[in-house]
Amino acid sequence: MYCQLFRTVAVDEQAKQNIYLQAVENNPQSDAPVHPGKILRRMLEEKGWTQDELAVVIGRRRQTVTEITSGKSGITPEMAVALSAVFGNPAEEWLKWDAAYRLSSVDNESAVSVQELAQLYGLAPIRDMQKRGWLSPNPTTVELREELRAFFGSLEPELPFPIAMRRTMTLPHLNVAEKAWCFRARQLAGSIAVPPFSSKRLNVIEKKLRELAAYPKEARHVSNVLTENGIQFLVIEPLPGARIDGAALWLNETPVIAVSVRFDRIDAFWHTLMHEFAHIRNTDPLSVDTDLIGDGLRIGALHLVEDDAERRANEQAASSLVPQNEIESFIRRVGPFYSRARINQFAHKIKIHPGIIVGQLQHRGEVGYSALRETLVKVRQPVIATALTDGWKQTISPQIL
Repeated sequence: MYCQLFRTVAVDEQAKQNIYLQAVENNPQSDAPVHPGKILRRMLEEKGWTQDELAVVIGRRRQTVTEITSGKSGITPEMAVALSAVFGNPAEEWLKWDAAYRLSSVDNESAVSVQELAQLYGLAPIRDMQKRGWLSPNPTTVELREELRAFFGSLEPELPFPIAMRRTMTLPHLNVAEKAWCFRARQLAGSIAVPPFSSKRLNVIEKKLRELAAYPKEARHVSNVLTENGIQFLVIEPLPGARIDGAALWLNETPVIAVSVRFDRIDAFWHTLMHEFAHIRNTDPLSVDTDLIGDGLRIGALHLVEDDAERRANEQAASSLVPQNEIESFIRRVGPFYSRARINQFAHKIKIHPGIIVGQLQHRGEVGYSALRETLVKVRQPVIATALTDGWKQTISPQIL
């Protein structure tokens, strides 16, 4: 008896295959993987061993073996190694059978739900949009899908952005936070009532804006100047990860300017505003300007219109604030010794704020970004005091959308 007990005759490959096939055939759900305990029982029968004998050989309690053969326990790596030593098949095979059975018992509907939710989270910065009130806080997957469809108008990977004349243009090069910001701008712009726009008023509008740029507090009148002349204007705080400064677009025949004021500096605000105004003047169909101002280290941009149009808008924005022949004359006369007093004198002469001159000097590389920082005063609060604003603890009532 004991001689038979301690024999370690391996089951050959064909026998193991037969054992597995018999276990599958005897399984009520023949298309599903079987529990490895059922295979173990067949192998014990093939060897002529009892569960007690197996427990002695592998040094485990009989209850441990019984729980496996009855399907109550799975195969641990240690048990797989022990069974491999007894039956001669690889330990990986026992673990493979066990893993296949466990996976077959997982609720597939739950996995499908997780996959769908993951796809939705890949379309937009869901949590950040919920914090801002753009989406409801605790929707079901179905509700979230419908909210995103309503917000974007589509759930396609490349989200279309409706603009003038029923044309559509995709928004490449933007991350999900920047796309969400753009669609929020379009969504809110539709709630701003403005008179019909006339391009004949553009010179008058530019002149009025230029006059406001001389004093920080006068930025509070920007919204009125634009909306009274048929241009919808709004301010939207950027979402985390959105390096976006502004956008110019058209809703039917109405131009829209949206700015983020992510850099609360007078030079950054006015350059962005006049840059987007230039796009309106030039009837550029869609411009979404990211990293237009930069982080104080450089000025760069990812733009959605042609490079020529962007360069033109930049040049027009700079010239509308500071005539380029004037600043070039100032640089020849004063550079490289730019004192605060000389800049103030020049600013007073051309009737513009000193910070805007400093911003252009920084852009030209005439002064470092750490120089004359005291001139770069804040303007965000005067701007958002009168403009339709989403962010900085200001929320938009759902009734106006």
